[in-house]
Amino acid sequence: MPASATTAELSVAERFEAFAAAVAALPFARIRGRIVGLTGLMVEVDGIARLLAVGDRLVATARDGRAVPLEVVGFRGGLAQAMALGDLAGLGPGLWAERVGAPGLAPSDAWLGRVIDPLGAPIDGKGPLPRGRQMRPVRASPPPATARARLGPRLGLGVRVLDLFTACREGQRLGLFAASGVGKSTLMASLARKAECDVAVIALVGERGREVREFVEDDLGPEGMARSVVVVATSDAPPLLRREAALAAMTVAEHFRDRGKRVLLMMDSVTRFCLALREIGLSAGEPPTTRGYPPSVFAELPRLLERAGPGLEGSGGSITGLFTVLVEGDDHDEPVADAVRGILDGHVVLDRRIGERGRYPAVDVLRSVSRAANGVLDARERALIARARRLLSLYADLEDMVRLGAYRPGNDAEADEAVRLAPEIEKLLAQEKDEVSPPAEAFARLAAVLGEPM
Repeated sequence: MPASATTAELSVAERFEAFAAAVAALPFARIRGRIVGLTGLMVEVDGIARLLAVGDRLVATARDGRAVPLEVVGFRGGLAQAMALGDLAGLGPGLWAERVGAPGLAPSDAWLGRVIDPLGAPIDGKGPLPRGRQMRPVRASPPPATARARLGPRLGLGVRVLDLFTACREGQRLGLFAASGVGKSTLMASLARKAECDVAVIALVGERGREVREFVEDDLGPEGMARSVVVVATSDAPPLLRREAALAAMTVAEHFRDRGKRVLLMMDSVTRFCLALREIGLSAGEPPTTRGYPPSVFAELPRLLERAGPGLEGSGGSITGLFTVLVEGDDHDEPVADAVRGILDGHVVLDRRIGERGRYPAVDVLRSVSRAANGVLDARERALIARARRLLSLYADLEDMVRLGAYRPGNDAEADEAVRLAPEIEKLLAQEKDEVSPPAEAFARLAAVLGEPM
């Protein structure tokens, strides 16, 4: 713009551009308070409580010059209460804490094949992570219930036992309930490689540090990693960072869903997400209620899980969710498991006894159910599944007698059929982790075992 140009000679676009440049050149106000106390995981900040809200981010400068990110989780006695997303070492009374805004991520398609931390920083040694054009808040609302698309067609998972007995639809949410060491991680990695999806987003919440590389390099492998984004917060991370891993993974999944992609979101585990919420709530002064969990945990769960599912009508994108739940001592009625089961659209139970018999995936088909299966199974497939379930259930009642040699064939034709066919069904359900089995093939093989045309 020439120096001699007057305001009257400028177009509207030029005036707006000049105004925007002038605003950008203005110095922004810095909102800073002082740390006045540290108790446990809580940092108390004085002087700026009226200018903050729950969820705002602060950055404190430790005595060694290190920046420590904080998040406001509550207020008490005129002080802002914040928790650290990093190590508290080096923080003390009198140090500054400056407001930096609300948390957000700017996901990009270039994030595929990368491993990131919950704050969106790369941790795989592959260089910087490109930022997308849109900054998305990590705390977002799900699409309006009346504007969401319905569940989509069948989503082939490539795992016979799941495609047969817990048929999944695009946008459905399934829970994977199991104790530790029963094959959850292997099953998740298998799904990331085999499922008929465009993108897989995997959240490892509170995972053991030594297992991250094993999961990425061995279980997931180059094939699965090529279409995946992995968000990691290990068990030694602060509770806020472990909670943030689940929120960040959901935000990344929403980015791809809004671009019309079929996204498979897998989170291991919801239980560790709830444990992080419990630490945060108790530190903020919430009263413990059900088995030590404060009320905010059970308010936060549906806010997270409801974000998965179909996108807006006509968008074409969906988030199919698979959320693992750790059950202690095979107690499937503990508070987190009970709450998650009531929110999701079905549940898959992994049983240690089945794994000990050598059948993997160790899915207990009699205790697993998909509430949306009838929407994608035809009459012939439903009849096959009903008959297979009936035979497996009857055999479970007779198994001890068969092992002891007390069963005498010839008294009940259906019982005889169960004793003959149930072991063959069990063989069909066993599958190597690298073996891919489309749903049509799985049903054809089941029909062959049952001696029925397909």
